[in-house]
Order: sequence, then structure tokens, then C-alpha cells
Amino acid sequence: MKRGLQSLPNEAGETKLNDGLINVVVIGVGAFGRNHARVYHQLTQQGEAVRLLGIVDNDLARADTVAREFGCRAFGSTEQLLTTHSEIQAASVAVPTNHHLSVARALMQAGVDVLIEKPLAPSLAEADELVQLARRYDRVGQVGHLERFNPAVQATLPLVTQPMFFEVHRLSVFTPRSLDVDVVLDLMIHDLDIVLCFANSAVKEIRAVGLPILSSKVDIANVRIEFDSGCVANFTASRVSTEQVRKLRFFQPRQYISLDYSRQDVLVFAVGEDGETGTPSVNPRIKVVRPTIVSEEPLRAELKSFLDAVRTRSKPVVSLEDGRRALALALQVEAAIREHGERVNLDRLIPAPFGN
Repeated sequence: MKRGLQSLPNEAGETKLNDGLINVVVIGVGAFGRNHARVYHQLTQQGEAVRLLGIVDNDLARADTVAREFGCRAFGSTEQLLTTHSEIQAASVAVPTNHHLSVARALMQAGVDVLIEKPLAPSLAEADELVQLARRYDRVGQVGHLERFNPAVQATLPLVTQPMFFEVHRLSVFTPRSLDVDVVLDLMIHDLDIVLCFANSAVKEIRAVGLPILSSKVDIANVRIEFDSGCVANFTASRVSTEQVRKLRFFQPRQYISLDYSRQDVLVFAVGEDGETGTPSVNPRIKVVRPTIVSEEPLRAELKSFLDAVRTRSKPVVSLEDGRRALALALQVEAAIREHGERVNLDRLIPAPFGN
């Protein structure tokens, strides 16, 4: 059955959707999925043309709890949902990564546009199939690289000229969530996606080291990536830290830019000529500028952007192809970590993780 919104040509001959209500569902309501449901519900309350129709989770008790909280129906499977509702137009897919393809395939075949949480898939083969499915069924497909919608990132994008060195830190305290993937696919992939966007250059070389600490997978990793442009990026990601840090800093000709994801804050240190605006630093030739940032929850901005792509049938800000590119780099990083571990015989040096 063909679902999805109907499109009509405007006066300029462009094809856009009717400005009708978009019916959405959330598939998988663990920590991430529940937040998707919360924001869709909030958008409805704030007058946005969106309606949360249902929640799907194989833990029906959890689905019932979230559905009652946000005033919609609960379903135990995607198949049950699609059989019951023919008016679904869009869905957030927040199930474990290994199930992204099967769930998104069923939705797209039924004519439903999808936002798939990151990482897009566990392998490039599955990522490629998702890209092909979206093209075959003419579906909008977006990937949940949340930091693209962080106001600090949005404020930094117009400032990027020729980045030559990045220093990135993403540290979190340990939680039992997302242990189906390692720290590269769990946390670092956010920053890999951002740096790929900022650097806009092919990867030349990767050096990496990673260690399992509290799980059976790599929990802390350090990576050095060199790009064809000559740019070098250092990444550190940890999910066993005693504090939370979300920072990206980079140098480009005549500028140093510091971005704090958590605080949604950007500082620009620029070497300028006399008369240029900005607060003088210790060195009078270095001006400090703090760009104006309108604070917004990144998930709210992400879902609004997804709904706009669904309504206008336009390419999403973070397409399936973008998600595939970030995944490809993350998998290369994982391979570099494995190669390093084998070279130094880490398996013999590291005891089994706690709890194993």
C-alpha cells in the first residue's frame, strides 16, 4: 500500500508536499527512541503540523508506558503497526544497529520516510542496501547524526575556510546503553562526521589505538587522521571517563576556533588588522569573537529538519549517503585499532573486562 504525502507542483513548477499533518511513529523506545517520541509530542503541543501515531518496541510493557505518556498507541512489532495504520508517513528508527536494515526496509517498502539513528548500519553492505532502498522507493532517508544540528556547529559552519589541524575530545561516564557497538560507533562517529564535513577532503592515513575497559568492546580510543588536503585531526573518545567533555577545536589560516557541544558555545580567536571588531586578547593583534548562537535542543532541530524534508520532498541535511560516509570512516578506524592491537599483542596484555 502506498503511503507517504502527496506532492503537487507549485507555480514555479517545483514539486512540494501539501502542508498537511505528518503522521509519525517511533520504532524502538530505549533512551534514544523515547526522546524522539518526547520531542514529536512537544512539537505537536507547540503547534507544529505533526502527530505521533504510535510507538513500537518488542518490549510491549515499555511501549505501553511510553505510549501512555505521549498519548498514542503501542505496538509490539513493525509488522503489526503497518497492518493497523495505513496513514503513517514518517518514522524514527531507534532500534539496535543490527536491526536498522530490516526495520527500515519494511517501512520504506510501505511508503514511509525514515530517520535512522546513527550509526546507519553495522556494515557498508547494509548501508549500501539502505541507500538503494530509499532510491528504489523514492523515500526520504535521514541519519541521526545529532551534532550536525547543534547550534554551535551551525554557527561554526560559515566560519570554516581551510582547517589544518583538529583536536577533538568526546568523553562520557560509563552507562550500560549502546554496548552492542564500541566507542567508535557509539561516540566518536559524531565527531568523524563533523570533521569530514568541515575538512571536505579525502582521508589519506589513519593511525589508531583502542582498549576495552568495562565492556567486551573498545571503550576508549585515540585516532590520528591525515587528509589529502594536509589537514590532520586527532580524536579521543571514551565512555569510561569520570567527566563529560564534548569539545572540538581547530586551526586554520589566521584563526583558532573552539567549539563546545555541551555548552553550545563557540569562541573565535583571529589574527586581525587594526580596526577589526572583536575583544582584544593578551596580544592586541589577536581578537576574540563569540558568534551569536540561538540555543536549541539539537534533537528538536534534527526532527524539525527531518519533517521539513518529508514535507518538501527535499534532500535531508544528513542524508543516507552522509551516514554511509561516516560509517565507512568509523569502520576504517576500527580496523586500524585491531591492526594496532594485533601488532603489539594487546590480547595477551589486557585481562578480560570486568563483568565477563
